[in-house]
Amino acid sequence: MKISSNGLQFEVLDEGPRKGPPLLMIMGLGMQLIAWPEGLVQQLIARGFRVIRFDNRDIGLSSHLDEQGLPNLGLAAMLYALHLPTPQPAYTLRDMAVDALGLLDALQLREAHVLGASMGGMIAQHLALIAPDRIKSLSLMMTSSGSRRLPGPSMKLRAALLSRPARPDDLACVIDHMQGIYRLIGSPAFPAAPAELRARVEAHVQRSHHPRGVARQLAAVVADSQRAKLISQIRAPTHIIHGKADPLVPPAAAPDLQRRIAGATLDLIDGMGHDLPEPLWPRFVAGVAGIAGL
Repeated sequence: MKISSNGLQFEVLDEGPRKGPPLLMIMGLGMQLIAWPEGLVQQLIARGFRVIRFDNRDIGLSSHLDEQGLPNLGLAAMLYALHLPTPQPAYTLRDMAVDALGLLDALQLREAHVLGASMGGMIAQHLALIAPDRIKSLSLMMTSSGSRRLPGPSMKLRAALLSRPARPDDLACVIDHMQGIYRLIGSPAFPAAPAELRARVEAHVQRSHHPRGVARQLAAVVADSQRAKLISQIRAPTHIIHGKADPLVPPAAAPDLQRRIAGATLDLIDGMGHDLPEPLWPRFVAGVAGIAGL
């Protein structure tokens, strides 16, 4: 269904018991709501949650903002590496948190538990800052405080992430390209079967392929340099889940995040990369439900 928030239209899936505790799930950079595996969602519903997923702005079936133009990601990356101010993005991660808050308003939800993955975890941190009385608990997966002192991905991985398919207008070529990137960032101890991974990528591309939106979201991530100084204000019960083999957001980000958020708990998982492998779903659900008091 479509819901209006912050002047934009958002594609939303609202599932599970109507009277269950709401769990707002915020996905990461360039990822659509279907990137939350259906099996994981069903396990959360079985635990009692009312699960709410949505496409972030500029991605999937939500509003696209192509009128905002394309950011100069090369310049932004260079300035970021030099610890210099980056160009003003088309929108900020805080704007995206306001989007999420508006969805809660539209659904007439006074409070919600929040689960954010990667960029979604960064948005979740902003949400806990701007609406502390609305967030009952915070689960942060494979994400970061945004501190520029933290290690980043290798140069090889950065280059792969910034590369383009050889034939951007050929969907089969796009799928091959994305599948290769997902292999690079995936969990070495829990590798996805090639056919399953390809099916997921195909579903993503066929539902909506919008690289311009990904570029604008990435510019918002790069420009979000002040969050690390603010998140000590977060008071929501917080649980952090991170892979020890995460090549995109290296595992040093997890204890850094824990130090900055009072009382946060941490689950560092051997062999987990930057994805959501099926063998770990029960562990994820236990952590999310535990911090939510279920």
